[in-house]
Amino acid sequence: MEIIYQDADIVLAIKPPRVLSTDEPGGMPALVREALGDAKADVRTVHRLDRVVSGLMVLARNAYAASELSRQIREDEFDKEYLAVIHGNPEPQAGRFCDLLFRDKRERKTYVVTEPGKGVQQAILDYQVVSSVEKLSKVSIRLITGRTHQIRAQFSSRGFPLVGDRKYSLLEDDCEIALWSHRLAFYHPVTKERMEFSALPPLCFPWDQL
Repeated sequence: MEIIYQDADIVLAIKPPRVLSTDEPGGMPALVREALGDAKADVRTVHRLDRVVSGLMVLARNAYAASELSRQIREDEFDKEYLAVIHGNPEPQAGRFCDLLFRDKRERKTYVVTEPGKGVQQAILDYQVVSSVEKLSKVSIRLITGRTHQIRAQFSSRGFPLVGDRKYSLLEDDCEIALWSHRLAFYHPVTKERMEFSALPPLCFPWDQL
């Protein structure tokens, strides 16, 4: 467990792939407690990454910090940016995706739909192509909303599935999903100082291709 920053109220760590964000055996809070050397430490999840997704997460170390960070997420004071490698090369090279998403809980899958209805939510993200090579592109993504599987569903619906995405792509890539929580920015829950953290994905396929 790689810890980027810690103090009495928050801890920033790199979530490995296939680790749950929630507090259960083997989940992120448990791994952070192990890294801190305190099995009884108060470590709380305030935002989630899909199980297969890696990268930066901030966790709270007390109830007040958890409440304050959750408030910032609800009130759009918490910025989240991702890096992804996708199949294809979107045009234009930068833009905004606005969709209606329906979450099928039985299938555990999110679909882009055309009509509002029960369980349908608006999803918005901004993207910019960072680099391209052959039939792959690395894109920077800023989430405006935070829906389950939002990035994966919105890109795949346009014919740009994420490399390594076994749920939303018909292509078979021999790698973990290329979706990385790259940057987090928020106000410290106690000092109110604006804080910003970033981390780069590991230099393995497909990240080493771009």
